[in-house]
Amino acid sequence: MASVGSRIGYGFVGVLVVALSGCTGYVKKSDFDATIAELRSNDQKQQQEIDAITQEMHQKFAQYDTQITAMQGRISVDTIAHFDTNQTTLRDEDKQRLNDFAKVMHDHHANAVITAEGFADPSGSAGYNQRLALKRAQAVRDYLVQTGGLNADQVRAVGYGKVANRQVVKGATGDQGQPNRRVSLVTDFAGSSAG
Repeated sequence: MASVGSRIGYGFVGVLVVALSGCTGYVKKSDFDATIAELRSNDQKQQQEIDAITQEMHQKFAQYDTQITAMQGRISVDTIAHFDTNQTTLRDEDKQRLNDFAKVMHDHHANAVITAEGFADPSGSAGYNQRLALKRAQAVRDYLVQTGGLNADQVRAVGYGKVANRQVVKGATGDQGQPNRRVSLVTDFAGSSAG
């Protein structure tokens, strides 16, 4: 029969083993610091890639009246394509912009995920404009895939219709409302630069 002291000793060893095994979930400070440094390095690298592509897009689109905005890991290219009233057909003058955009993305960010955002002017019902805006976005998406050589899986289309807070010229229709009848492109980066 084991003595009381040896039973206490065995119990203490058992508690110590359990306590030490519970410590395996802790991270060493050196490992934590190394992980944080790696994350910061990756963030910095991604920001450099975003800055480089933003600069290249500014150069490519300087000839067009196109606004390019970099925001938290994304790049938004506004006024990439405009449409006539009730139309979803791409205009010839917008196709060169799309060609330039597709070339930059294909050559440097082949893994990027791109969203074509379609809009309408405020004439017509909300439902009609929602469908019209989506068809415009789909026209741009299809052009980027079929003519621009981008992968169909990486280009999405969404229609915002005539939402008031996204109108370029508030309430404008007809000739004055053409800035509202547009597709903008938002690029979300997936993967790293191709070159």
